[in-house]
Amino acid sequence: MSSVEQTQPLISHLLELRNRLLHSIAGVLVVFLALIYFSGDIYEFVSKPLVDRLPEGATMIATDVASPFFTPLKLTLIVAVFLSVPYILYQVWAFVAPGLYKHERRLIFPLLFSSSLLFYCGVAFAYFVVFPLVFGFFTAIALGGVEIATDIASYLDFVLALFLAFGIAFEVPVAICLLCWTGATTPKSLAAKRPYIIVAAFIVGMLLTPPDMISQTLLAVPMCLLFEVGLVFARFYTKKEAEEEELEE
Repeated sequence: MSSVEQTQPLISHLLELRNRLLHSIAGVLVVFLALIYFSGDIYEFVSKPLVDRLPEGATMIATDVASPFFTPLKLTLIVAVFLSVPYILYQVWAFVAPGLYKHERRLIFPLLFSSSLLFYCGVAFAYFVVFPLVFGFFTAIALGGVEIATDIASYLDFVLALFLAFGIAFEVPVAICLLCWTGATTPKSLAAKRPYIIVAAFIVGMLLTPPDMISQTLLAVPMCLLFEVGLVFARFYTKKEAEEEELEE
């Protein structure tokens, strides 16, 4: 095969990748423009778990002149990316699907769907369960004579870090299925390592959450439960002899 013939497929793949990236960016921009008018309301919704637990008369503050303008916009852009995840995953699927075997397409699509759903569940768990407990704990232990006044930009960075931590932590079943599907491990082997994984979950919870036992436990316990869920579904992603023969052919 000549070098020209070898280059043409590569160029076509790169063009396809560029088109998929442009479609993804365009999708995010469309959602962002649709939400930009509600940027203030979106920030109020995200800050509600803290505002509801501030002492009477206390409010959030802005230490930078431009923070009241740019902080809600930053949050709105992140929300736009968050809401566009299914469309972005569809673009990823459309790019990789032509190069997959039939049984691979049958297994990968549920993983893409479940990964976005689990990420949403992790973020919702952080907002509705973790935030009320964590902010209630922080405001309750405030030193006497110290006025609580949280900067809006610092608060956004804090909650985004927790959203990301819980969103990624809830991807444990997907990670287990991928490890078993690639042959890196087996459900039986992972089940034998359960005590070590429980300890690792609490260590991850300690590293990814604020320095309090409440948020650490609230991250570690769901990770342990999701590990068990991953073991159940990993049985469907263990390579079978027929699939290995198809790959060899």
